[in-house]
Amino acid sequence: MPQLLFSYLGHPLRGGLSNLNESATLRHFQMKTILLIDDDEICRKPAAEALRRAKWEVIEAVDGDQGVELAIKHRPDVILCDLLMPRSNGFHVCRAVREREEIKDTRIIVISGRDFPSDRQSAAEAGADDFLVKPIELAQLHEALKRKTSMRGEIQTPVVPAAGPSQKAPSDQSTMVKFWGVRGSIPTPGQTTVFFGGNTSCVEIRADGEIIILDAGSGIRPLGESLAAEFRGQRMDITLLITHTHWDHIQGFPFFLPAYEAQNRVHILGYEGARDGLAATLAGQMESPYFPIALKQMPGNIIIEELRELTFNVGKVQVEACFSNHPGVCVGYKLRTSSGTIVYLPDNESFNKDTEKTHGGALPRNLEKNIAEFIQSADVLILDSQYTADEYRTHVGWGHGCVDDVVQIALTNDVKRLFLFHHDPAHDDRYVSNMLMHAREVAQKAGSTMRVDAAREGEQVVLGPRAVNGM
Repeated sequence: MPQLLFSYLGHPLRGGLSNLNESATLRHFQMKTILLIDDDEICRKPAAEALRRAKWEVIEAVDGDQGVELAIKHRPDVILCDLLMPRSNGFHVCRAVREREEIKDTRIIVISGRDFPSDRQSAAEAGADDFLVKPIELAQLHEALKRKTSMRGEIQTPVVPAAGPSQKAPSDQSTMVKFWGVRGSIPTPGQTTVFFGGNTSCVEIRADGEIIILDAGSGIRPLGESLAAEFRGQRMDITLLITHTHWDHIQGFPFFLPAYEAQNRVHILGYEGARDGLAATLAGQMESPYFPIALKQMPGNIIIEELRELTFNVGKVQVEACFSNHPGVCVGYKLRTSSGTIVYLPDNESFNKDTEKTHGGALPRNLEKNIAEFIQSADVLILDSQYTADEYRTHVGWGHGCVDDVVQIALTNDVKRLFLFHHDPAHDDRYVSNMLMHAREVAQKAGSTMRVDAAREGEQVVLGPRAVNGM
């Protein structure tokens, strides 16, 4: 009977590195020491035990930071590293190992419960030699170790701009949410998108004296113009939270006016870990010949911080991040303000019980459970709702949401107000309106009082004693 070795988070009985009868095929390898890095003990412990039975000396690490420390100390022959982990994800581990002279040649195999092609490419660029999808059998590990070729890409070290002085925005008892970009993939200007808007992802939050911006799609350009007109040369302290570095979430930053004023402080936070890291990714789109001004030439005090922890504070606002089901390292943010809780998950594919193939070919149920807990009882939930049910059937595994599933997960988790977000560039105003009416019907049939809206540019919501809805 096959012995479980590795399975996806939360479902150890669904499969794993197994088939101990093949363990003998590994014994002739000179490689004997393997470092296993996975924050999920339910997966890691059986994996370690099965590898030990296959005559490997196994070193276990519970996160990426510890894994790198143990790699430096023990210099293992192989590193088997999970992709999505707090502190340092699999991309971070690959980069850190390749940058250390004493361990830079260590063989690294990234493992994941997802099989997005972009994850494979990013792993290669970060320095991984191979990429295996859970559940894995020992025979697959055997084949990966036999392969003489490596998918490893070139590694570069990002340069992070120095920090500068800052000043907070005026405090206010209420919390304001305003949409500046609501589209996905690419801006869609024109007469057919006037009502909901054609700019890509950007949401402004004013809470507890902070100006917080969620993503830097093309919508950040008009937001920057508005801020410049409001502050009229006074210093601004702005925090920009990046969910991930797909272009529709960063493409507007080179046009963000506050970043061109020397007295302003723009603090950019995110979890990008592939290849060069967050700073170099943001700088890359501003290199010649793409843009006339380099990131380091922007006069504003721009501080770029690649986060490791999933919880942090922006002033008095408590922020929590959660990995979403989307290619690459992509997160959502939950902001706990004095007036209510806002959850922003612009790119996420929810579990669909009627579809056999989901989540890029895997079923990360623990990820689904984490997201459910993440959005629980949110006052405002801004959630990826790109496809209708019919469209989703041909877009399974793309990393985007089906509106029926989105409404259901919001209903199940007692969300007070849901905003459909990340509108498909092919959907005009009429199409988005029809999706909205359908979503409201689904909620009404369920007997829910949850309010459902489709996000549109210029709309704002105020939470607190002076709460108002709409413009």
